[in-house]
Amino acid sequence: MSRYFVTTPIYYVKDAPHVGHAYTTVNADALARWHRLVGDDVFFLTGTDEHGQKVARAAEEQGMTPLDWTDQLSPRFAEAWAGLDISNDDFIRTTEPRHAAAVQQFLGRVHENGYIYKDTYRGLYCVPCERYYAVDELLAGNLCPDHHIPLEELEEENYFFKLSAFEQPLIDWYAANPDVVRPESKRNEALSFIKGGLNDISITRTSIDWGVRVPWDDDHVFYVWYDALINYVTAIGYGTDDERFAGWWPSVHHLIGKEIIRFHCVWWPAMCMAAGIDPPGHVQVHGWLLLGGAKMSNSSVNRIAPADLAAEYGVDPLRYHLLRDVPLGSDGEFSAEGISARYNSDLANNLGNLLSRVATVVGSKCGGVGPAPDPGSRLATVAGEVLAEASAAWEAGAPHLALESTWRLIRETNAELESAEPWKGAPGPAVDAVLGSALEVLRIVAILVVPAMPSSAEAIWGRIGLDGSPAEQRLPAAAAWGGYPGGLPVEKGAPLFPRRKD
Repeated sequence: MSRYFVTTPIYYVKDAPHVGHAYTTVNADALARWHRLVGDDVFFLTGTDEHGQKVARAAEEQGMTPLDWTDQLSPRFAEAWAGLDISNDDFIRTTEPRHAAAVQQFLGRVHENGYIYKDTYRGLYCVPCERYYAVDELLAGNLCPDHHIPLEELEEENYFFKLSAFEQPLIDWYAANPDVVRPESKRNEALSFIKGGLNDISITRTSIDWGVRVPWDDDHVFYVWYDALINYVTAIGYGTDDERFAGWWPSVHHLIGKEIIRFHCVWWPAMCMAAGIDPPGHVQVHGWLLLGGAKMSNSSVNRIAPADLAAEYGVDPLRYHLLRDVPLGSDGEFSAEGISARYNSDLANNLGNLLSRVATVVGSKCGGVGPAPDPGSRLATVAGEVLAEASAAWEAGAPHLALESTWRLIRETNAELESAEPWKGAPGPAVDAVLGSALEVLRIVAILVVPAMPSSAEAIWGRIGLDGSPAEQRLPAAAAWGGYPGGLPVEKGAPLFPRRKD
């Protein structure tokens, strides 16, 4: 059995989750669910990032301690993910004792290996970004390139990580592992940054005390990014369960937004090397979810609560839209019009209509009992092609292509029904063959859409009379043509996706 360890970034708790966070998390969930379908041993991690100056200041503005503030905000993310049917195996908070212990052990190892030293740092610092900027990175007027605000000039004694020592090791690592970062354009971006020369980086602060204490110097706390990145190894037993860590770490797949490439594709692999462990095995970089052409973020007005969208459109339609309309690796525009159009075209008119018409005709022509599929149906060939295409797309981290292929099977089945017109035929073998094949397609589709729409998959499965759950099936065997046994009660029920009139 293969292993698949998938992670989202841990989300900063300055505010409530927005649909940009949901985009990343739904994609990670869909990938996790796919790998469970193919029989992999899956571990899916998400969580919240809770230290740093930004959180401390926000808590102070609310008249609260940082811990009380984060105790209030972190559950919002867990609740949002539960509301979107996210199947994470762990939810980590950087304020947990297990994480503080892992951070101290990990960076303690880096220190022991000679890659951390003390010096004084003076520079321009962006509090929302939680990072220093070089002058040549800034906008006119010394403004932050992301937040467009003036930076603060800070000077303090810090501990530094010898990132410069890993310039050539990182170049060699990328050369030996050409697929470690995807898409290729993002790999090239990270590699170009490395080849441009790496400077040592400050990893501690004395100006704040909201963070994990440096074990060899109690006056310092670790800077938030170097604390946060270590969550990925905390959750799989780094420093506490060597066997578990060794079993899971080689199978890690980080899913991140393009704005944090340097942290995950330069700093993090270098930190791993310095600590004496392998760098991450794979990093998938995605683009931004845009609203009116602007990136959604906690620091902008472009914030939409996932719960509000789920209440308006349904959980599964929202998940489907996020997976289908914004390819991983590219920016994508998010709009109510886009969700509605995809809902009516793919869900109501195609999948929902197929389920409804088949159930209706089985009721009128077969007494409500589903017949077995035709072994020689043309749709058997289409189903085999679609399974191969969808499998390849999921394995490549391309949910949009996997779903596009799956809907090809749905469209061709609807076309087959239009051609055969079983609702006009007399009950008998010919009608049974057409309807049985359509029921077999619904069975296969129910399995293939589990990663995107788990609740809808369960509903389809139950309506065509099958026991158990589509999520319990194992591919590719479960999608072999002929799995629908016939002789099962088929329920018409209310429309699965009532057409919207926006």
